[in-house]
Amino acid sequence: MRGSGQGNAAEEEPRRGLGGRSQRNRRLLRCQCAPRSEGGGTYCRVPAPPRKRRGHRRGGGGRAAMGRTVTVATCALNQWALDFEGNLERISRSIGIAKSKGARYRLGPELEICGYGCSDHYYESDTLLHSFQVLAKLLESPATQDIICDVGMPVLHRNARYNCRVIFLNKKILLIRPKISLANTGNYRELRWFTPWNKARHVEEYFLPRIIQEVTGQETVPFGDAVLATKDTCVGAEICEELWAPNSPHIEMGLDGVEIFTNSSGSHHVLRKAHTRVDLVNSATAKNGGIYILANQKGCDGDRLYYDGCAMIAMNGETVAQGSQFSLNDVEVLVATLDLEDVRSYRAEISSRNLAASKVNPYPRVKVNFALSGSDDVAVPTCMPIQWRHHSPEEEISLGPACWLWDYLRRSKQAGFLLPLSGGIDSSATACIVYSMCRQVCLAVKNGNADVLADARRIVNDETYVPEDPREFCKRVFTTCYMASENSCQDTCNRAKLLAEQIGSYHINLNIDAAVKALLGIFSMVTGRTPCFSVYGGSSRENMALQNVQARIRMVLAYLFAQLTLWTRGMPGGLLVLGSANVDESLRGYLTKYDCSSADINPIGGISKTDLRNFIQYCIENFQLTALRSIMSAPPTAELEPLVDGQVTQTDEADMGMTYAELSVYGKLRKIAKAGPYSMFCKLINMWKEICSPREVASKVKHFFRMYSVNRHKMTTLTPSYHAENYSPDDNRFDLRPFLYNTTWSWQFRCIDEQVIVLYFMIGFTFRVLAMGL
Repeated sequence: MRGSGQGNAAEEEPRRGLGGRSQRNRRLLRCQCAPRSEGGGTYCRVPAPPRKRRGHRRGGGGRAAMGRTVTVATCALNQWALDFEGNLERISRSIGIAKSKGARYRLGPELEICGYGCSDHYYESDTLLHSFQVLAKLLESPATQDIICDVGMPVLHRNARYNCRVIFLNKKILLIRPKISLANTGNYRELRWFTPWNKARHVEEYFLPRIIQEVTGQETVPFGDAVLATKDTCVGAEICEELWAPNSPHIEMGLDGVEIFTNSSGSHHVLRKAHTRVDLVNSATAKNGGIYILANQKGCDGDRLYYDGCAMIAMNGETVAQGSQFSLNDVEVLVATLDLEDVRSYRAEISSRNLAASKVNPYPRVKVNFALSGSDDVAVPTCMPIQWRHHSPEEEISLGPACWLWDYLRRSKQAGFLLPLSGGIDSSATACIVYSMCRQVCLAVKNGNADVLADARRIVNDETYVPEDPREFCKRVFTTCYMASENSCQDTCNRAKLLAEQIGSYHINLNIDAAVKALLGIFSMVTGRTPCFSVYGGSSRENMALQNVQARIRMVLAYLFAQLTLWTRGMPGGLLVLGSANVDESLRGYLTKYDCSSADINPIGGISKTDLRNFIQYCIENFQLTALRSIMSAPPTAELEPLVDGQVTQTDEADMGMTYAELSVYGKLRKIAKAGPYSMFCKLINMWKEICSPREVASKVKHFFRMYSVNRHKMTTLTPSYHAENYSPDDNRFDLRPFLYNTTWSWQFRCIDEQVIVLYFMIGFTFRVLAMGL
């Protein structure tokens, strides 16, 4: 049913011809592009016999005698950087699905041909060459006939690289539209690889490479900031960041009569971000009217990011079609049928919009002898507004990292995961995410996803296997390992074992004491000294060293068991080691360098302790994992110091000198609010004025920055983690800082001390005035 939402990723690509269209009309669709100086634009010269032009509409013209409903398609594709073979297959499949649902315009994600995350591979001429080779395959494919296809790829124009949309119809390229506003914040580095198109409303000739000329018969095509004028409407393109820019192109395009806006995105998941994207799309047409179509990449394309789909179609400020945010479907197509007259009538009564439209500079128009509507469409049902359904943060944690893990597992060609399961909140949260992945796999197979079934069979090395029970599948692909020492209590061992039983993982119990004693024996033999814990009279250096040797032995054993556990079970392949350091601990540096925080990947490395606790509660309620209750109630501990009367006395927050709630505040102020020590102090004396004195706030801020700067070097070796928070300390790309600091912060801390003195003087002066009754 048109406009019903999500397409079936497993649906076979249909082949549709021109139907009853005459051979003469076939010729009308074969246009030769040539430059035209008039208005600075480039038009398609379309050989056509004389015909009546009753109300011929190109973006808000007179009322047409035919065609008012348009059917358009957008999609979310799980593209993979440099996987040109797979990317082509997924693009072709999406076009086939769009055509089968009657769409006349198909929009794809940003840079979908090569995959968004190519990074410095964009510098390579191979990336450009292979992208054009894929484009040639698409142009000559029968599947792309009689539908306007809008695909993304890098293009070299006059020796500058551009992030482009290539829009084509019936083996002819209509327009190459370069990106105007490049994303260059956070994880994005587009200015490193691409040049923004700074020539507003300007179009140039682009000389096509021979591989494309041989298919299209064109030598040059329009390249620049232009819009498409079809027989029944006008279409303008935005690319990802341009929607987020203060002066988005859709504003003036809409004033110039563009009725359909497209946006091809490479937007990644951040907790609580989806609603912002949806609000931007809806607001784009709320004040100006119009149809807005957004495509986005989905999945892990080879990096720390998970692109979270959310393809959508909106009209006049309301959502009419919503795609999934988290899904194991590699291809998801969204189709909607909409009435252009609804746009025109909506705009008609906005007088301020119409006054502004009378003064706007026109865009160059590429005329296209093709209609997005049919000639007999009065009875065609159109889509109605829907209410967007947002996931809670706990659902996002359950689904996003789980889908990321699945992509990483199947694309790395490994046989599963191994997790050191300590019985604490962090490693338990990681275990729950893997269990959620298993649930998603079983659900996808149940819903007929052949791709997921094929991947699952290859991972477990069984061509007849069908994953139906998440716990049974979990036992095949997930190994958990509790590594006890003489400093571990029985309670944490029991918690880990019970959770493993409830999720179904293959669980191992082992003791590391023999390995610890062997290493310390080597040290004592060489130095003649034997270190001891603080409780036995040892120094703080000895105490820290004894804790670290336990932690690092666990890392070594984790990798040993990851390589050989399946061998001991008579199964092929190896396991990926999962880490479990959360974003707050990484920020504070409360982890041992090269301990179990060192792993292959970490699904919770970008998530705060507060959110993880909420996620654990979500798993108790939704996955019926009752073992998590005791894990939730236990104080977080590293269990690296000796027990007292068989009980753990060491706690994380006591060791850190701050609470996890405080750490979360520090992290957001440091990264999101861009606060250094002094600015953070100034903000916190107001935020915490009911619970802390200025002197106490100063002490807390100083302690945080000392610990942060002392431990910053640990971020340089941090395990690649799922990016989920905007205050992530990830040193790879997101949070670029030095790792050798002057940890005294003498100038900054002196400014804080001076401000404390001023505050106490003001407080004292106020009390004296009040006492005098003035």
